[in-house]
Amino acid sequence: MGKLPPSMRSAKLPLSLFKSTPSSSPSSSTHRLWTQKPKPKPKPKTSNPNLSTPNPFSSPCLSSAISTSTSLLSLPSPPSPNSLLQSFCLAGATSSDAISFLNHLSTSTSFAPDKSTFHNLLAHSCLSSSPDISPILKVFDLMSKCNHPPDAASLDLSVRALCSSPKSPRLDDACSLILKSPVKPDEFTYNFLIRRLARDRSVSSVNHFIEQVRSKLSVHPNLVTYTILIDAVCRSGNLREATRLLTVLSDNGFKPDAYVYNTIMKGHCMLDDCAGVMDVYNKMKDEGVEPDLVTYNTLLFGLSKAGMMPQAKRILKAMAESGHFPDVVTYTSLMNGMCRRGEAMEALAILTVMEEKGCTPNECTYNTLVMGLCKAQYLDEAIELYQLMVSKGMKMDGPTYASIVRALCRAGRVSDAYQVFDFVIESKSLPEVSAYTDLENSIKWVQKRKA
Repeated sequence: MGKLPPSMRSAKLPLSLFKSTPSSSPSSSTHRLWTQKPKPKPKPKTSNPNLSTPNPFSSPCLSSAISTSTSLLSLPSPPSPNSLLQSFCLAGATSSDAISFLNHLSTSTSFAPDKSTFHNLLAHSCLSSSPDISPILKVFDLMSKCNHPPDAASLDLSVRALCSSPKSPRLDDACSLILKSPVKPDEFTYNFLIRRLARDRSVSSVNHFIEQVRSKLSVHPNLVTYTILIDAVCRSGNLREATRLLTVLSDNGFKPDAYVYNTIMKGHCMLDDCAGVMDVYNKMKDEGVEPDLVTYNTLLFGLSKAGMMPQAKRILKAMAESGHFPDVVTYTSLMNGMCRRGEAMEALAILTVMEEKGCTPNECTYNTLVMGLCKAQYLDEAIELYQLMVSKGMKMDGPTYASIVRALCRAGRVSDAYQVFDFVIESKSLPEVSAYTDLENSIKWVQKRKA
């Protein structure tokens, strides 16, 4: 976007003005704060031979498919029966017709189905529009009759296919298949399904399924299972259930590790419950579980977010004594806490310390500092960091953009605010409409103060 004349800087502009128009050359745009890199040419798409080959079956009709396959198999270089079966499935065949077609291929040729053949059938049965799992169980029965009984890999393929159904995840069918399958699920399949259930279902329904599997299949949850459940309830803010699960985990002979405690601590941080964070940390120490870097960073984040900087600095000291060196998350958390207390210049000083120790700041670091400096009315320092972000090709988040635009407009630097607007649009940091709305609101505030 070109530079606007001064007479238009405080005027209300239509959104259509900011739609893509031919831009001037970089040398003529005196307000540009960076040199735009040329866009790389898109790589040519490589053709997939499987997709480029037309399907020999024009319809899912079984009789037509049998006739077509007979002609194809009589060619000097016939296609493999497995590829014919897969093509028939892709043509939209029903699960029962696919099985019948396989039987035809087996009896009319010397073709002997292998495990991959049946796994193709399984995947097709799982992705079909069948209202239940009977087609999958039929394939399982056929596998046993053909001396390729289903195993844990067969069940795993089926469960994952049901959970990734194109219309909607068939979680109920996946649970039913686990309970009715002739083979038990291994821990990977079991925990995969628990993770999907915990994401989409209530805690009570997940617990009910766990009990069903325990009683019918004698498959018990392990440490990974409980960790998945604890993570799910913490994300939903149900920390009481997380505490209960921690007790259940211990009662079943599992010792919680640092990851489990870190997960619960993050849940308390989400609720701004610093006391709860410290309680979990102390319990962790009492249980003899050694905190890791994530533990200390979570503590520092929670304490800094609450503005409890003396306590955060004590944790930082304990962190160093235990041999864990601060990383970018550590420093950014401290900066965030200082900025919340209005100590923006002290936070800026940490940036120097951080870089001296060889720790490279990231986008979150700069966004935190720019927003903190703007709120503390250190606008010149904020602009210097903003220019550094531009030179490094970093993006600006929404709250930081709103803070710097507001600060510039209140300081009477509307022209500079438009420059920042140009940057966030061309760097694709923010959608054009939301960026312009923040800018317009800031300009309106200035106009109202002058009126």
